[in-house]
Amino acid sequence: MYNRILVIDDEQDFLDSVRRVLNRSGFKEVRLVSDPHEAAAFLEAGASFDVALIDVSMPGFSGLKLLELIKNIEPRTECIMVTAMNEARVAVECLKKGAYDYLVKPISRDDLVLVVKRALERQRLLEILQCGKNKIPPKLLNRDAFSSIITGSAKILRILKEAELHAGSEIPVLITGESGTGKELLAKAIHLASPRAEFPFTPVNMASLSSSLFDAEFFGHTKGAFTGAEQDRIGYLQQTHKGTLFLDEIGLLPIELQGKLLRVLQDGEYLKLGTSEPRKVNIRLIAATNTDLERLMAKGMFRKDLYYRLKGAWLNLPPLRERKEDIPLLIEKILEESSDVSENIGIEEEATLILMDYNYPGNIRELRSIIQSAMNLARGRSISANFLPRSLRRRRPIQQGDFQIKDDEIQRFPIAPLKEIEKSCIIKAYQQMDRNKIQTARILGIGLNTLRRRLTSYGIE
Repeated sequence: MYNRILVIDDEQDFLDSVRRVLNRSGFKEVRLVSDPHEAAAFLEAGASFDVALIDVSMPGFSGLKLLELIKNIEPRTECIMVTAMNEARVAVECLKKGAYDYLVKPISRDDLVLVVKRALERQRLLEILQCGKNKIPPKLLNRDAFSSIITGSAKILRILKEAELHAGSEIPVLITGESGTGKELLAKAIHLASPRAEFPFTPVNMASLSSSLFDAEFFGHTKGAFTGAEQDRIGYLQQTHKGTLFLDEIGLLPIELQGKLLRVLQDGEYLKLGTSEPRKVNIRLIAATNTDLERLMAKGMFRKDLYYRLKGAWLNLPPLRERKEDIPLLIEKILEESSDVSENIGIEEEATLILMDYNYPGNIRELRSIIQSAMNLARGRSISANFLPRSLRRRRPIQQGDFQIKDDEIQRFPIAPLKEIEKSCIIKAYQQMDRNKIQTARILGIGLNTLRRRLTSYGIE
């Protein structure tokens, strides 16, 4: 786990035992400090932690004082106070000063891990609530896990932050969105940001799974379990043990099979075909769909109990038409991934403008296909509008309000030849668009090359 935990206690043996317990439970970033003054110094220097375990009674520096310091510097840090004295007065004082919980030595391994996990869960829920309130897009702590998702959209960044927060928990995640919006990429990112990252990520497309093969594919089978079973087979559940199972297009799972999946989620065990001994399995489930599961439930085609089990956390990816600011970034990434190392294929601004005007019913997948097709036609040259599909080579009609000259501005216009009025209009639009040629061409409803020629003739670059 990437959660950062600080343990402050003047007993070295206690520090060492806490580290062992937390490390074995998957917490790798555990910092031990035996000197409270040292802890105060690096906290004041800007060190940040998700959870702090603080001894209440330390020589020369009160644990309560450290608690107040942490809460003043980094309020999001959940603090757990530790003491050898079971006194209600001290416990109440700690909680009043912002502590999450209070533990009395000796502390059992299970109690320690449970309280730390609960503190992290509380922090996660609070941050999810805060995600929707913040106007400034939140920062990702584990950027590497989400590096495959290209975006500059504030909306998407908030979804990624929420996904990162859910990654630290064990609850199932349901990802919804139109086809081609990147649901599997997001599921893989959640896996990589989770404590299960070192274990398998198994994607299964439910559309390609027939009812007759469900048991064999999911549960596996032994040799001779049925006609044609010539050897043992490991199922998806056994293959994914301790990892993440991603079920894409979950809405296509036949209702007669949904109960079998629900049983695995509830009991954490399954029966391999050809055996009578149940097997335990430990998996994290992420499901995705581009269909309305609530509508399927209303029609009796999807089980309500399975729906609410899958929807532990819900992430809805918006279509590409609602995040058009990402199109140039995605184009650049697709060109980079699809080009040979020796090639330096670019795209002309006019082609980018056309691509930004399109609504993409197939979303990112469709954009990728368009770019790759254009690259094949360009044969190593820069992609121009001529290499795009003919159906895309249309200008969006100028919308009312995009660019309007007010009545009082018209009155101030001098009587002049049409070319002079055109020049004034183009220059004014160019300045208002912060010298952005693509936006200016869009506002004026003219071609990008036409705009370039006009600006050059006016002596403007």
